[in-house]
Amino acid sequence: MLSNILSIIASTLALSAVPAAAQAADHSMGFIGCSMGENVATGYVASGGKRMWGPYGTGALVVQSWTASNSAAWQKFDQQAARYGKPTAVWVQICIFANPGATYNEVKQLIANARAHSAQNATIYVTGQPLYDQGQYCFLAGQGGAELTDSLAKQAGADASQNVIYPGSFILHTNEVQDGCHANTAGQASLGKQAMAFWG
Repeated sequence: MLSNILSIIASTLALSAVPAAAQAADHSMGFIGCSMGENVATGYVASGGKRMWGPYGTGALVVQSWTASNSAAWQKFDQQAARYGKPTAVWVQICIFANPGATYNEVKQLIANARAHSAQNATIYVTGQPLYDQGQYCFLAGQGGAELTDSLAKQAGADASQNVIYPGSFILHTNEVQDGCHANTAGQASLGKQAMAFWG
């Protein structure tokens, strides 16, 4: 009788441990960026993506918000890491306002900070903001701003000293943009599917 009870307790404990392990694996990838990153994360979750965190309030958090390792932006990231565990992968989105833009040294600092706030040997993905159809641009980043962020991401991906992955460019078509910059519902879905293709 006692052995049956112990067997039932052991089975119950084993079953209750499965969802916690699955949840940690499901949210094992963090991200940094701005509202454009939030657009991707929203679409990613809506499209069934589970590896990366959902949106967590990173609107307007451009590159300079992430250069100091103890900034309010990184405190938000650390709250997510406390909730899900330190991520084993991080997507660094290079997001800018037209002024001051961003430099490659700032991008390298974002990468270093992502490593410091993540699990040891975390995989780092780096992209720019979404690119738009020819003749379109994000008024917040300024003309050529999205292309600058993509160029900086490509530079990081090609720099062996950074040990990061540049998976490609996010693309937003004219009918997927709501205000000249941000994705509408269709755009979020498109960005989410692109993210799933980039890192699952």
